[in-house]
Amino acid sequence: MSASEPTSIRVLDREYTVGVEPGERDSLVAAAKLLDTRMREVRGANRMAAVDRVAVLAALNFAHELQQLREQSGHRDREIARTLAELQRKLDAVLDA
Repeated sequence: MSASEPTSIRVLDREYTVGVEPGERDSLVAAAKLLDTRMREVRGANRMAAVDRVAVLAALNFAHELQQLREQSGHRDREIARTLAELQRKLDAVLDA
């Protein structure tokens, strides 16, 4: 088991140190950049907006996107299962003939 290493990230001009597995550092840094961008979009020109409010709204946006992706994935999974079942039925019909 590898030990986590401290990694510094910046979000809305604030620095945070987070422990992360060595192989996941790049992913964490990319996620921090994405979060920073989204929080800056939410904050917009209102530099006085409370950071906690901006963070909650950004998190809500991400949660909504995640929920949409999960629904799309579930729909795709059902469509794939339906298509495979239909192909299996056709294959069985051909083999039984």
